[in-house]
Amino acid sequence: MIYIYNDFGGTHTTALAAAYHLKIIPPGGRKLTKKEILAVPYFNKLNSSDMGKFIFHGIDDDGNPVYTVGRGASKHMITAFNNLSLLLHEKYNGNEKIVFSNTSPTVPFAMTIGGLFSRWLKIDFIGVPLLVLGAKQCYRNVIRLVDYTKKSGHATEEKVQVLYNDSFK
Repeated sequence: MIYIYNDFGGTHTTALAAAYHLKIIPPGGRKLTKKEILAVPYFNKLNSSDMGKFIFHGIDDDGNPVYTVGRGASKHMITAFNNLSLLLHEKYNGNEKIVFSNTSPTVPFAMTIGGLFSRWLKIDFIGVPLLVLGAKQCYRNVIRLVDYTKKSGHATEEKVQVLYNDSFK
């Protein structure tokens, strides 16, 4: 199985989801510290030029690769990824399940504004504290989303599964 977490920029909640999935950061009941959040691989590190690139984060305990991707403002990017995945399965007899999981519903307002200031306007002294605040606000939802993603991946017989995760709003 291949897990691909996605959202607008691919550098905040997706990075947190991949880190929780891979147990880089603990999924326990405590909030992360600023230091732990900023140490998450790729957290607040990607730019608009990285949109659409699949970023490999590691292999989980079950031997499954975990990726993230920023899809930008396009509502059609995941549809295209889904269709491409199905085409590759059909054409090349692929047997690896692929799970696309949208982390956007977990993004709090502070993280949206923090990302705007930090990634787009390059004003880190305003953006980074807001991103840290946002990460602390959404960590429980991100953990639930990762758990749901893993369970859904194991439960489905579909070759490609797209999880929009609207219930995490």
